[in-house]
Amino acid sequence: MCSNDFICFYDWAECRLIQQIDVTVKNVYWAESGDLVAIASDTSFYILKYNRDLVSSHFDSGRPSDEEGVEDAFEVIHENDERVRTGIWVGDCFIYNNSSSKLNYCVGGEVTTMYHLDRPMYLLGYIANQSRVYLVDKEFNVVGYTLLLSLIEYKTLVMRGDLDKANEILPTIPKEQLNNVAHFLESRGMIEDALEIATDADYRFELAIQLGRLEIAKVIAEEVQSEAKWKQLGELAMSSGKLQLAEDCMKYAMDLSGLLLLYSSLGDAEGVSKLACLAKEQGKNNVSFLCLFMLGRLEDCLQLLVESNRIPEAALMARSYLPSKVSEIVSLWRKDLSKVNAKAAESLADPEEYPNLFEDWQIALSVEAKAVETRGVYAAAEDYSTHADQSTITLVEAFRNLQVEAEESLENGHMEHEVAEENDHEEKEGDEEEQHGEENQEEGVVVDGDSTDGGAVLVNGSEGDEEWGTNNKGNQPA
Repeated sequence: MCSNDFICFYDWAECRLIQQIDVTVKNVYWAESGDLVAIASDTSFYILKYNRDLVSSHFDSGRPSDEEGVEDAFEVIHENDERVRTGIWVGDCFIYNNSSSKLNYCVGGEVTTMYHLDRPMYLLGYIANQSRVYLVDKEFNVVGYTLLLSLIEYKTLVMRGDLDKANEILPTIPKEQLNNVAHFLESRGMIEDALEIATDADYRFELAIQLGRLEIAKVIAEEVQSEAKWKQLGELAMSSGKLQLAEDCMKYAMDLSGLLLLYSSLGDAEGVSKLACLAKEQGKNNVSFLCLFMLGRLEDCLQLLVESNRIPEAALMARSYLPSKVSEIVSLWRKDLSKVNAKAAESLADPEEYPNLFEDWQIALSVEAKAVETRGVYAAAEDYSTHADQSTITLVEAFRNLQVEAEESLENGHMEHEVAEENDHEEKEGDEEEQHGEENQEEGVVVDGDSTDGGAVLVNGSEGDEEWGTNNKGNQPA
């Protein structure tokens, strides 16, 4: 019994209220089993499951019911925002056509569109032995559409949880309907079963990705040869730590940026070298440049910039890393720039002509000559911790500091040499004085009284006697 605002369900035998549901009702469709009911309103429809055992136990207990009947007598299992024109039940499958002229069926909450109708039509019924559903239009033209009974039975059994019987019916379902079955199983969370049943390669690939079955996904990708699929699989393999699979996928997908990340993280110099050539062939000069730069192949980096007509960048790079090449690049730059602005081209300075305009130019040349010796030596990735704390000082600054230290060391060496010579000279003079002193003590020393020396002179006489003489005649020493 229903009104404009609600519908009431009653026990047929004793007219007891089972439950009142507050919804505007247009039509009610009961399944033959009596366990499912579809309630259609003006804007949507609901599929409810009737809990027969719960209601029976409630009435048998003799407990009184409230104004809205038995609680949880109906369970909402599906709600859809579609306006149902007409509908019928076939097993647990609700077949209906909507206001958009689509013929749909709903099993387990999954809605499948069978056909698009070209005019408003009304459902008459379903004939199982023909596997056809029949509709009629306003002119009483009857039209039949195929809806496989085996498909409906399979989905119904899956909904009831009877998978053994469902698997017995599965071989009777035509191959072209297996993807339909797989989508249904996926909606029920049975993704493994859906992967086994599905036949469409794209759909199977997506299911394999969901399950993390990367080897199956790889086999499918090899069959399809889709760059997008290789890239998707490569990203998943990378996140899963399967680096070899990730490398293979990135190669198939031509994901050069991903390969650069992988090789640089692994410290794979050979891989980076191969990637540099591959990237250049594919016209990905930015990736090729990074590879060459990481390998220390600065001359190749410079040549790549020149070939790419990035001559100003080549000049700046030469100034920073290959100063011996600056003059050559400046010549190319002048030639290229003269096509646009001859005056601007003439203003470009060449360090061979104007070395005073280039700070630390000779030092830079010396640094380049030293650095080239170790440029092709690559430290192992496992030794990163020993290199991580290295100073961030530039090579030019380091070279300049070395020169200062060398000069200071050289100056200190000269000073120590001079001090040593002075000490040796003083020691020799001291030895000579000692020798003269001993001779004077033995023979005596005579000092001329007429000496013009204006200072006091220490005179050594006989042993133990000392006299002071002056330059004044006739004056006796005090």
